[in-house]
Amino acid sequence: MASLPTLPVSEVLQPLGNALRDKGIAVLTAPPGAGKTTLVPLFLLDQQWLGNDRIILLEPRRLAARAAAARMASLLGESVGQTVGLRMRMETKVSGRTRIEVVTEGVFARMVLDDPALEGVGAVLFDEFHERSLDADFGLALALDVRNGLREDLRILVMSATLDVDRVLAILPEAPVIKSEGRTFPIALRHEDRPPGERIEDAMVRVVRMLHDTEPGSMLAFLPGQAEIGRVAERLETVLPATTRIMPLYGNLSQAEQKAAIEPVRDGARKVVLATSIAETSITIDGVRIVIDSGLQRIPVYEPSTGITRLETVRVSRASADQRAGRAGRTEPGIAVRLWHAGQTAALPAHSPPQILSSDLSGLALDLAHWGVQDTGQLSFIDHPPGPALAEARALLRQLGALDGEGRLTRAGQTIRNMALPPRLAAMVLAAGETGHAADAAALAVILTEPGLGGSDVDLNERLRRFRQDRGERASQARKLADRLAASAGGSSQAVGAALAGDLLVHAFADRIALRRGGRGRFVMANGRGAELPETERLANASMLVIADLSGKAAQARVLAAAETTRPRVEAALPDAIIREEQSYFDRDSRQLRARRVTRIGAILLEETPLARPTGDLAARALAEGVRELGIEALPFSRESVHLRERLGFLHRALGAPWPDVSDDALLARLDEWFVPYQGDVRGLADISASSLSDGLRGLVPHDLRRELDRLAPTHFEAPTGQRHPIRYEGEEPVLAIRVQELFGLKTHPSIGGGKWPLLLELTSPAQRPIQTTRDLPGFWAGSWKDVRSEMRGRYPKHPWPDDPANAAPTHRAKPRGT
Repeated sequence: MASLPTLPVSEVLQPLGNALRDKGIAVLTAPPGAGKTTLVPLFLLDQQWLGNDRIILLEPRRLAARAAAARMASLLGESVGQTVGLRMRMETKVSGRTRIEVVTEGVFARMVLDDPALEGVGAVLFDEFHERSLDADFGLALALDVRNGLREDLRILVMSATLDVDRVLAILPEAPVIKSEGRTFPIALRHEDRPPGERIEDAMVRVVRMLHDTEPGSMLAFLPGQAEIGRVAERLETVLPATTRIMPLYGNLSQAEQKAAIEPVRDGARKVVLATSIAETSITIDGVRIVIDSGLQRIPVYEPSTGITRLETVRVSRASADQRAGRAGRTEPGIAVRLWHAGQTAALPAHSPPQILSSDLSGLALDLAHWGVQDTGQLSFIDHPPGPALAEARALLRQLGALDGEGRLTRAGQTIRNMALPPRLAAMVLAAGETGHAADAAALAVILTEPGLGGSDVDLNERLRRFRQDRGERASQARKLADRLAASAGGSSQAVGAALAGDLLVHAFADRIALRRGGRGRFVMANGRGAELPETERLANASMLVIADLSGKAAQARVLAAAETTRPRVEAALPDAIIREEQSYFDRDSRQLRARRVTRIGAILLEETPLARPTGDLAARALAEGVRELGIEALPFSRESVHLRERLGFLHRALGAPWPDVSDDALLARLDEWFVPYQGDVRGLADISASSLSDGLRGLVPHDLRRELDRLAPTHFEAPTGQRHPIRYEGEEPVLAIRVQELFGLKTHPSIGGGKWPLLLELTSPAQRPIQTTRDLPGFWAGSWKDVRSEMRGRYPKHPWPDDPANAAPTHRAKPRGT
């Protein structure tokens, strides 16, 4: 303890150690720069309860993991790999002496899944947990499950500067909350409002130039993505002096480039670091005393229906804005400038949304199956994975052969899980292993999971070629990873030549096999969605592609990575993907039924031959699809069938099930029950009879209730005169419009359903014009009738207007002549 530097977190280290000793679980909140990432693990090394066990420190990003490991090792006067080790994808530095392992969050989940007892691990520290990555949420759920079931002595610590403590305490109710107050150096917060219409790049260049001229020190500027960083860097290079270095910092850079961005510059020089959210937490960028925050970030949003993850630019949360501002006070007093109006801060969300709510869950579903969990309620998730997205993920895993029909892990699924790859790509490597092309598939998988390797060409064959020629350190590490992945796939070692990327990708992205349709660069995928390429791209003229990566909304998806293929090659690789079948379908233009023999891949139509028009059940079902497409209003309901539907709707609202819901959505959902069985040999919408619709609606009513329909919701009301008048049911209550003279002599209010529901009476004049609305006829006779009579009898002198209508004779005629 004496050899550690004194930082704000130092004051709470002893209480933190005691809390972990006594409770086993704790939460630490400490402002940026407090020293929690480096001091806490080193302090815990000397705790008696730890013994000789190791500490696992989870970091959200590789850059943060490297920086944390290097800083702790330097405080001990050692290099990384001795007391402090590092473990992440493509890089491992540990030894028999290692007591602290800094790992990325995905690596920890794999460690637990492979060794549920976490032998030799005494404490697990979740750093920067506020980022709420999918791997961090899952890792915490696993760690808690291990502690509750196998390792009561396992200590768990959750740390962050801007943590949503209440959400965490919901699953850690007994955890003490330790707070470290204060920041090492003060930060002056400013706002530079960005005028409407000003591009974020323009605003950033403007503010950087202004601060460069008025403030000393280096700068850290937060931008949403690599493209904006590139544009700002290009402009700053032309307007700032040569003594100021412009340093990009984002995930696709090599380790050396990232290291250069965070290291100090030589005396007298300044630097401007242009970074994504990668620089938000856990690292200190030497020399930075000015932070400029665009207030924007780019986050992945997964669409389960398409299997596509798109990047979306959104406002940062208040927690992220505080984290970014805190970077300015790490080594000296600083300035944080926000490119928005001060009043807009309150409108920012408090915290960033957890990734688990908008991510591809196929990897999680695979890990849950390995852990033996079907119901996610068995684990302590802060936010449970959404049911629909999890169901889609499990359906994909079944298609890949990773899960069986019961949701259990198959033998292939176990191999897929063992690879450090997304399930789609792992399945591709496994399939390629059977033909001796595992090495090619593994190289392709690494390119797709390590952005920037092999360049940014859309054509993955070109990326593969460049990757194989790249002699840089990152590419060398990636090739070693690919070799390990290929070896884990097993299979045949006999291969004839190098495999084309398209032949490999079909095993991962069969739903994204795409056919050119509608002009150069326009494609339709097997999942039914469209995709586009710039017309200048070489692949824009390909007849068929396999698409590995897209961006943008589903309706306007832009292809980022793909490879050319052909129908014969798809048939050879995936013979089961080619479907030949006879279809009955609804032709929207003619509103008629058609039949055809087709050859297709998913939604891609390869061949089509017309057949005779369908009949019977096939025709009725095809017609039902047409109704779903056009909407329920396309059906020719008669007045009588509309009235029947309104009566049923009233009973459903009044009594609920089993009286059927006959709303538009409900009827569309149940077309197979009430529509299809009653259509016979119809040939199109024009052949549908209104009586068949009425019969179908009645068929929704349980047999034992059908006699009750007319009693509870009669079509007509019989007046004292013997005349029958229709009852309307289109509103919330039944309505009867009737001439007032026909109700003379009636001393009780008309009702239906055995007196259950009074009718809303719309009383009319002899000319059928409304004169009064009432739900209390006797009250009307005794009350406002006098005023109505006074007004009406002069207007309609030929009709009776008695003083006492409750005791007068009803009539639907005028008075006889001479009376």
